[in-house]
Amino acid sequence: MTIRQTLEEFEIKNLHPKAAKSLYATRDVEEKECDVRTKFQRDRDRILHSKAFRRLKHKTQVFLSPEGDHYRTRLTHTLEVAQISRTIARALRLNEDLVEAIVYGHDLGHTPFGHAGEFILKESGSYHHAKQSLRVVEKLENEGKGLNLTKETRDGILKHSKGKSPLIVEGNMPKTLEGEIVRIADKIAYINHDLEDATRAGLVKESDVPEDIVKILGKTKSERITTLVLSVINSTIENDYKHIVMDETVYNAMYKLRDFLFEKVYYSKPVVSELEKAKGVLSALFEYYEKNYHEIPFYEKYLNLWGSYEPKQAAVDYIAGMTDRYALKTYEKIFIPKSWHVI
Repeated sequence: MTIRQTLEEFEIKNLHPKAAKSLYATRDVEEKECDVRTKFQRDRDRILHSKAFRRLKHKTQVFLSPEGDHYRTRLTHTLEVAQISRTIARALRLNEDLVEAIVYGHDLGHTPFGHAGEFILKESGSYHHAKQSLRVVEKLENEGKGLNLTKETRDGILKHSKGKSPLIVEGNMPKTLEGEIVRIADKIAYINHDLEDATRAGLVKESDVPEDIVKILGKTKSERITTLVLSVINSTIENDYKHIVMDETVYNAMYKLRDFLFEKVYYSKPVVSELEKAKGVLSALFEYYEKNYHEIPFYEKYLNLWGSYEPKQAAVDYIAGMTDRYALKTYEKIFIPKSWHVI
């Protein structure tokens, strides 16, 4: 028996009956199994070693190109979501490897400059960050061949984003409880770390958080995350694992905190003014590359590989894959006149 088979047997014997089991996971293209790693572990590793994952370290979360070393990026956000997700999965005896794979892939499709970039590319009519994350792992990575991830991992990546929709939306939920964990852990992570970053930036103070929220969730980041995570674990068990859920009182307090962040942080003048500048940069880049798609480095290669490649989609793929600094550098190269010296 191989190490992988031992791990698969362990999952079947020890994980919750409703946990996803790697033995039963499937890929679109079947391949020789690894002797050491399960399918979900291989998914995780493929994403972790991808170029798209490495670029997350230079993509903005909220504050654009911050000078301080301690502000979050898409990469640090992803790692924090992974920690929260694994804590929940372990407590519920669900599959930590699948959870981790979904988390590492969930934001690969995000644009530079956070929501500013998302706004510009959405106007093209062919962009949503969750769908783009799926496109990255299915089509763009591995030199246009994709990563051949399991269907369970890809489903979790596609359905991780809930926006302002209720926690449970029947007919539009991840197919696994592990995918549902990521869906709620993403919210828990960003609401709390965005508040911490906003406090560091001087936009709000901890004491500004409304008292009714503090009474339910706690006063510090640690207290809030603990309250939210425990609520997910206990409520899911009480609900007999029908879905990953949260106590209604705690859930409502979390969304009140989210509304507080929208009012005091996301829509604040310093943040919005920089977002408008970023929109201008990415709008100009999109218009340029839609017209000059042959300048996109991978266009001809992917066209030959896939047989067809719409210029608008190529422009979306290229710009969504940019880091903040690469977008600025490219904008400068195309649109900013160069100084020159006359002898």
